[in-house]
Amino acid sequence: MSLVTTHILDTAAGRPAAGVGVRLETGAGEPVADGRTDADGRIRDLGPETLEPGVYRLVFDTGAHLGPDAFFPEITLTFRIADGTEHHHVPLLLSPFAYSTYRGS
Repeated sequence: MSLVTTHILDTAAGRPAAGVGVRLETGAGEPVADGRTDADGRIRDLGPETLEPGVYRLVFDTGAHLGPDAFFPEITLTFRIADGTEHHHVPLLLSPFAYSTYRGS
């Protein structure tokens, strides 16, 4: 399993958000990895098995899922990795006019 994983739940539709592009970047915007959510809204293999401690971000192409008039066409979640060998799961709960996130397990 990758060090960083994610999943997207479309809370308005009550189902996973499949086919959404996600990029993992350093805090400075350097690309690390990218992927696309599966039918369950998950990316289980995003990025390497280890990362240097530091600030990273996940950039979600939510406009592809919500449509061309999406209020949030892109969502960026910035987080810190203190231990570059510990798994980090960063989910996104999405609706047309709101989103939330948390540190998952």
